[in-house]
Amino acid sequence: MIVELSAENVAILDKALLSLGPGFTVLTGETGAGKSLLIDAIELALGARGDSDLVRSGCSRATVNLTVDLSARPDLVKALADLGHHLEDSLLFIQREVFAEGRSQGRIQGKLSPVSALKQVGQLLVDLHGQHDHQSLLHPERHVEFLDAWVGEPAQAALSQVADSWQAFSQLERRLAALRTGRREREQRADMLRYQVAEIEEAAPAIGESAETEALLSRLTHAQRLRTSVEEALEALSRREGSAQEAIGSATRQLGELVALDAEIDACLLPLREAGFLLDEALERLRAYAEGIEADPKRLQDLADRLETLKRLRRKYGETDEEVLAFLARAKEELGMLEDDSEGEEALRERTAEAREAHRAACVSLTSLRMEGSTTFCTRVADELRDLAMVRAQFGVSVTPKEPDATGADAIEFAFSANLGEPMRPLAKIASGGEMARLMLALKTALAGKAGVPTLIFDEVEAGLGGPTASVVGKKLEELGRQYQVIVISHLPQIAGRAGAHYRIEKTESGGRVATSLRALSPSDRVEEIARMLAGEEIGETARAHAVELLAAIPD
Repeated sequence: MIVELSAENVAILDKALLSLGPGFTVLTGETGAGKSLLIDAIELALGARGDSDLVRSGCSRATVNLTVDLSARPDLVKALADLGHHLEDSLLFIQREVFAEGRSQGRIQGKLSPVSALKQVGQLLVDLHGQHDHQSLLHPERHVEFLDAWVGEPAQAALSQVADSWQAFSQLERRLAALRTGRREREQRADMLRYQVAEIEEAAPAIGESAETEALLSRLTHAQRLRTSVEEALEALSRREGSAQEAIGSATRQLGELVALDAEIDACLLPLREAGFLLDEALERLRAYAEGIEADPKRLQDLADRLETLKRLRRKYGETDEEVLAFLARAKEELGMLEDDSEGEEALRERTAEAREAHRAACVSLTSLRMEGSTTFCTRVADELRDLAMVRAQFGVSVTPKEPDATGADAIEFAFSANLGEPMRPLAKIASGGEMARLMLALKTALAGKAGVPTLIFDEVEAGLGGPTASVVGKKLEELGRQYQVIVISHLPQIAGRAGAHYRIEKTESGGRVATSLRALSPSDRVEEIARMLAGEEIGETARAHAVELLAAIPD
């Protein structure tokens, strides 16, 4: 659910911070106060077009931040992870900025994201209904989700079987196509891979071998110079008269005799003795090194040949020994797949046909469930529509065949007629904004708790409703609030009174400019606002009494 919306410099909306909880929240205010700007801000965060007209006059940019808590919806956390958006503590952060010069940018979890990504995420989070275009009912491809949600667990199980059988069939079909059309190419590729694998395996490179071989080759190439230089160093350090070893030893002895005369001399002796020990260690290592240096022409040639072999492999298969060995592993894996031709074309064709039939049977079972469920679904939605003062409305579900795929073999589309005698037609062609909002309310009430996005937003869902029906709408929104987060913009007190949280949008003037502000209402403020909605701007005691009565009549 949305836990926080902040908007800054969006049209006449200066700064607004809306903190939201679960359940039913209502936004009210005078006509023209800017209530719909908050909805515009949410739509902007979820990928709506960002026109520069949305930027408050005199400002460089408009900014919207949306924080969504999905701790109660692990399915959506996984869906977002599949899209590449990984959440910490199940919190999703979305930002959208629109600049005065016309460009805009969005961020998801702090990372720059295209508008298409915002839209993709938005479809998982929010259904917005009313005088707006962000309505899932306008997209027939989404209708199957509503119907499958109504059918419930049997449909989900059948849908899973359809998806699994489709994957099995598709894999076999691709394999058969490859076997039929690519036999020659497969053999050519296999021959090349066999040569490459044999070449690398015959050389048998090891990780780090190139560097080690280069070091050994350099030592053998310069063996004579290395030995001569080491012998000269040993001569200077230890063998000749007045060598470093002799000088350090003599100085150590002389100073040692002076310690009895002055104890401070001992502090000077310590590093001198350490220098002697280190020199002895260095001499021992130099002697061992000198003894190990031998001119070996055959070994030298063998190393040169080995290094050239390794260089040839690196030129062909990778920049390093590790990359060459990684290429070998990939080549052997691909070669194994190409050589796995134990199953002939005829047997593979039979398996593919069996998989196609298994998928067809799974689709038939799913279609049967959808056909059966559509009847009761239509009845339930029609009942809900009658409660919403759409007595003559008709609702239908069209289930027609389509090319089978992972979702089944059914094209699902909802049809609707608001008036008696008119044929039902697809929703996008006939339903007005008010009708669409009430139809979605009927659908969501029927499906409460079964499926859907976590947040529902209704903008003036009461369009065309009278008092008694408005009370029914308020009650249904309250019921929806037990399963979803519901945010509603309303002008009717019968609806506003049912909300668990109430915000008032106000238009003020400051510094010669008009600005819209947002205020959470206390219980006493709420009485005043409900009274205003009942009586208009001239609020009397009678209106207040009616407001108190209306709020008191609504159970907690």
